[in-house]
Amino acid sequence: MPLLTAIVVSVALYALVFEREALMVFAQVDPSASDAGVEEDVINPISVVAMKSVAETADSAVILRGRTEAARQVTVASETSGLVVSEPIRKGAFVEEGALLCQLDPGTRAATLAEARARLAEAQGRVPEAQATVIEASARVREAEINVNVARELSEDGFASETRLVSAEAALEAANAGVQRASTQVASAQAGIEAAQAGVAAAEREIERLNISAPFAGLLESDTAEIGSLMQPGAPCATIIQLDPIKLVGFVPETDVSKITVGAMAGARLASGEEVVGEVTFLSRSADELTRTFRVEVRVPNADLHISDGQTAEILVASDGRTAHLLPASSLTLDDEGNIGIRAVGDGNVARFLPVSVMRDTVDGIWVTGLPETVDVIVVGQEYVTDGVPVVPTMQEADG
Repeated sequence: MPLLTAIVVSVALYALVFEREALMVFAQVDPSASDAGVEEDVINPISVVAMKSVAETADSAVILRGRTEAARQVTVASETSGLVVSEPIRKGAFVEEGALLCQLDPGTRAATLAEARARLAEAQGRVPEAQATVIEASARVREAEINVNVARELSEDGFASETRLVSAEAALEAANAGVQRASTQVASAQAGIEAAQAGVAAAEREIERLNISAPFAGLLESDTAEIGSLMQPGAPCATIIQLDPIKLVGFVPETDVSKITVGAMAGARLASGEEVVGEVTFLSRSADELTRTFRVEVRVPNADLHISDGQTAEILVASDGRTAHLLPASSLTLDDEGNIGIRAVGDGNVARFLPVSVMRDTVDGIWVTGLPETVDVIVVGQEYVTDGVPVVPTMQEADG
């Protein structure tokens, strides 16, 4: 029996190894069926979710980091000396343009003004007197001219001596000199009036300097000078800032400066999360020597003064639009070489990797360039497929 069993086993092994195909035909089984089953397991399509994306024009914004800055800030200083006689205004108060900030004691300035006005009246009174002198001197000139003519005629007829003629001519010259002196007196009187007027204006200006007013509407950043304090020329009365409109200040690198123009629309997101919109009002033409960046200023309305000076802001300045795709950020992936891109459904429903360039990130998704006009982007399952793998896409509508 053991020998018979060994012979049967040997025959069976021979048939399976060396006569496998004949055995399969006899058993009506396809010899490649088992291999085909393995291949079918390898090429089974993978289900993915895709969205059809169509390129559209997107604003190519330049992104800057910056801060808010008061439109104007000035320390209002005294132009004269004196004791403060007004009650102080506390910091944080809003003041209108022309509002009184500090008032100084006038002292003897009123008397100085009265004296200057008296000198002006005195100078004005000298002018008619000087003008009368000119009239009188002119009359003497005419009289002297008549005497010269008479003396010349008498001398020619032999009725008067040569001495009389010379004397008449000398009197004429003296009369002309008198006219010159009288005219000089008039000019001197006029100069006296102008000097007196300047004295009055200086005295009035000194009195005006006693009232220190706000040069523009804004908020006080400091208390005004305390009552009783002595002010000297140049001493600060108060610091005032203007926050409406407010400026957004950023610095653009030289690679992007050509993309920004004055008048371009700009937006910003403050550190508080608030978003504001404004207009570019200034672009520096001179780069910072250290950073090689250019200063950019954006004017933003701030009527309710809720935006403060010095807040951090992320500024986006609009430039010429570019054709791009708005995709979910989760659709981005990397290829084996580390290049950023997306997986798309290609011809024949196979996966294809397409490299992209990121333009900017938004709350609605991410703008990318480098894709065809229309593309089916795999948004779910892109990490489980590679180039050439068959896919079964389920299409969904694109967001936004």
